[in-house]
Parts: sequence; C-alpha cells; structure tokens
Amino acid sequence: MSELHFHQPQGGVLFVGAHPDDETVMAGGILALLHERNIPTHLICVTDGRGGESGGVPEADTPDARATVRKAELLCAAEALGLTSVTLLGYIDPIMGPDDELFGFDADEATVAQQIVDVIHDRGVSVVLSHGTDGEYGHPAHKQVNRIVTHVVHALTPDVLHYTVMAAIPSVEDRLLNASDPAHLALDIMPWIEQKHAAYLCHHTQHALFKRRRKLTDVRDAVRLHESVRRQWPETPGHPDDWFARALIDGGAVRIDQPEQHTEQTSES
Repeated sequence: MSELHFHQPQGGVLFVGAHPDDETVMAGGILALLHERNIPTHLICVTDGRGGESGGVPEADTPDARATVRKAELLCAAEALGLTSVTLLGYIDPIMGPDDELFGFDADEATVAQQIVDVIHDRGVSVVLSHGTDGEYGHPAHKQVNRIVTHVVHALTPDVLHYTVMAAIPSVEDRLLNASDPAHLALDIMPWIEQKHAAYLCHHTQHALFKRRRKLTDVRDAVRLHESVRRQWPETPGHPDDWFARALIDGGAVRIDQPEQHTEQTSES
C-alpha cells in the first residue's frame, strides 16, 4: 500500500473506488465541489488497473507497464480534482476474459476492510462514497468494493456516513446508474466541468474506450454532466439532512423528489 498527500492532511470525505478513473467518471464533480468548499477529499483506489485497456498508449502495452501508467494517470486526475490524499492498495486487477468478461479482485476482504478503516481513522473521515449495490454496469469488482464498504460502515465504523454514487434517477437512462439505489440527491456538475474535463484527460489509456462506447471524437463529450448519490448508512425513511447532503444542496444539488428541477441525461458511456 502506498500513499500520497495533496493539500490538507485530514478530515472530510473518502471515495473508495475499484479502479483508476472510477473517481473521475462517477464522482469527479462532487469531489471538485467539496474541494472548492475546503472540505478535504480522500481517495482509496483498490486495484492497480492493469486489467483494463492500453488505449494504444505505447508505454502501457504490458500489464505491468499498464499498472504503472494508470497510477500516474490517477495521480494526475487527483491533482485536477484537488484531492487531499490518495491511497493505492495495489491489488492486482484481473485481465479481462473472453468476450470482455470482467472479474473481481483476489484479496482477503477482511484485510481490505481494515485498510479502509485505517484510512478513515488516520484522515478523520466522516463520509465514505463507494460504488453502488449493482456495481453500476454489474462489474464484479465494483460490487466487491460496495460489499466491503458496507461491512466497514455497519460493523467497524458505524459513526461514518455511507453514500453510494451513480444512484438511479427516475426517467434518466444511463448504463452506469444503479437500479437498486434510488437517488436522494442529483447534482449538475457544470460549475466544475473544467476540473472534470481535466481529470478525464489524465486517463489517457481509457480515452479509446470512453469514445468507442458512444462513437465520440472528443473524450470530453463522454463526461457525465450530472452525478447522483444515495445515503446507504444510516438508512433514512426520507431525505438525508446530514452535513454532506447540505453541502451538496448548497452547491446546487436537488432532492430527487423535485424532478422538475432535473435536466434529463441520456445514456452515456
């Protein structure tokens, strides 16, 4: 496990993602909003990303080389989003199987959970963001991270809030939205579009993939303009009214029971 620090040393919000680029694609706008409000933002990336594509980047033509390149890409994106710290757990990201079959990572989940707990305690984190219940498009590693984080907050750090990203918004079609997680809040991230664009541009190995899914010529066109979250812990019968929810609302997020305030987003890669 290696750690790098940017800006402030402690506190705030932790995003736990399975791969490099998950932080940017799924929560880049939220993380930039929090940074703008001087709320420390921390990232755990569980795997080394070697299982993904090289995107034609010559320096990433082998799995070992790809892991090195994707680490550099992740740190570039972290700077673009203003992250306070990045923790790289370094678990091996399995290579895709035939027909692009995806896999979870090989790890003792109790050990991963304790590593997350250690970061929570060391940074004074009070909110954890993670992948959703469905793993977005069903990615086994995303589901695995959600399962581990759910255990962490239920059993090991019950005073910490847990929100999942890519929560489902009624009447919005997007392959990444988690149907099992109805959104509590949705945020128009246009005020932070430059930061999210910059972070996308850092992930060079993924550009071909981002563009191919929607037949795009500019990777910036793949950027999601809305991000959504659901509070999973502690569960709430209504809308959450904790400090994190209020911070998002202060930044322009709307409660999902106000659909007239939402701009629909079409399916994006």
